[in-house]
Amino acid sequence: MGRAFEYRKARKMKRWGNMARTFTKLGKEIAICVKSGGPDPDGNPRLRVLIQNAKAANMPKENVERAIKKASSKDEADYKEMVYEGYGPNGIAILIETATDNTTRTVANVRSFLNHAGGSLGTSGSLAFLFDRKSIFKVVPKAGVSLEDLELELIDFGADELVEEENEITIYGEFESFNAIQKYLEEAGFEIVSAEFIRIPNDLKELNKEQRAQVYKLIDKLEDDEDVQNVYHNMKEEEEDGDDE
Repeated sequence: MGRAFEYRKARKMKRWGNMARTFTKLGKEIAICVKSGGPDPDGNPRLRVLIQNAKAANMPKENVERAIKKASSKDEADYKEMVYEGYGPNGIAILIETATDNTTRTVANVRSFLNHAGGSLGTSGSLAFLFDRKSIFKVVPKAGVSLEDLELELIDFGADELVEEENEITIYGEFESFNAIQKYLEEAGFEIVSAEFIRIPNDLKELNKEQRAQVYKLIDKLEDDEDVQNVYHNMKEEEEDGDDE
């Protein structure tokens, strides 16, 4: 099993463990998607998978419909997707994805969190190279199709790793291959449980338990900010830290 799977086994973001925050994040993603591609799932492939993501996260159907309707309104504020890069305590690289209607507020908050933790905000592009951006799909296995056969098919569409876990198959692919992989899966009749983008660090930095706690404290503060969608870092997780980030 490759680096993507090993990274995915690490602690998941607390944000996804909090239902209210999860719904807020999904609502923003839906709003951005509707603004750019329209409110009709049949004509907006990205919206189709976001609706499926919402279902997987147990987001009520009425919440999804409300988010789509709200985003379709001309009076609804546009969210801008911004990525901030910087260093946290102990030299850990931090990459923060945000969706905001006020970039001045967002960058001020991110800078403040980093500074108070003994880190600093970097310039755009200064740390992005430390992470690979990947597409990740979770699908239900299909009768008569083996993991090996599916992998051989998907390689041509940009997939680079498949892992079977319990009753799901996780597919990792290049960021640019998201649409091609989604199209193949839909046309081949696979049930897509969820689909998203993740950033996987190229190299991990080891810290002791006390140092890791300092980094987690910063991550908690960042994830508590309403404008923050995802936080990535290059700190090596340890088994004793558990699976409850």
